[in-house]
Amino acid sequence: MHYTLHQLQVFAKVVHKKSITKAAEELHMTQPAVSIQLKNLQDQFDIPLTEIVGRQLYVTDFGLEIFGMAERIINEVYAINYKTHAYKGHLSGRLKISIVSTGKYIMPYFLANFLNKHSNVELLLDVTNKSKVMNSLENNEVDFALVSVLPEKLPVEKVDLMPNKLYVVGNMDKIFKKGIYDKKIFEELPFIFREPGSGTRVVMEKFIAKNKLPIHKKMELTSNEAVKQAVIAGLGYSIMPLIGLKNELLNKDLQIVNVKDFPIKSTWHLIWPKHKKFSPVAEAYLKYIKADKEKIIKDTFEWFDKY
Repeated sequence: MHYTLHQLQVFAKVVHKKSITKAAEELHMTQPAVSIQLKNLQDQFDIPLTEIVGRQLYVTDFGLEIFGMAERIINEVYAINYKTHAYKGHLSGRLKISIVSTGKYIMPYFLANFLNKHSNVELLLDVTNKSKVMNSLENNEVDFALVSVLPEKLPVEKVDLMPNKLYVVGNMDKIFKKGIYDKKIFEELPFIFREPGSGTRVVMEKFIAKNKLPIHKKMELTSNEAVKQAVIAGLGYSIMPLIGLKNELLNKDLQIVNVKDFPIKSTWHLIWPKHKKFSPVAEAYLKYIKADKEKIIKDTFEWFDKY
């Protein structure tokens, strides 16, 4: 057999993503290039690694066994590289973090200086919804997760990063001149929701239920950016985290509708399972966050307190 490390890396990514197209995007390869590497690996086995049913790719039982071994080989190769850097006195390794989609507006700022200081650290950052973040954490696939809603069942440790505030927002077609509106205003505003599993949706629904708000749901979208663009286009209103609205508010594409009992307040938490054994990189990052988080907030998010 003459399979290569690159073939194993491509195969592992296809298994992770359950899609050749998504694997190609993450590997910065073309779809045909990924397919060729997958075929070259498959040609060395008499038993199928994957199969296509309908238009969906599935990994066979044999493929899963090969995937497990491929993952171990890939990890050992990374370990060789990291050990080399470690012997030279450099911090090296992988830092794996899973964040909810709205977290993309803050997490890069809590990573930049650390990664600039430690150039041999490789970052794996997965941006997804709350349900998938929790799965990654429970399966011990990541070092840390960034959430605004703490898990109810999984025991975790945490560092509170910064406040999270959600406001009622709309575009500029109708100007709301009154100081503060009461909850009756929701009877006339069509609302756009995030999908089930979203942290923003969880917070939003709990607040609506607690305050018995008469909200009319018009549509449901699967990302914060999609909701934001729909609101800008005039398709409805929504309750959105302030952290992702800075430019739209400054450019007057959106406005905050001041409603009684708003904003909804929560906190962005960096979390990890209790009793987790940290790698040297994860331990160094946690130390960095505890020491530098206040400075990062002051330097980057001062605008946040104006709302």
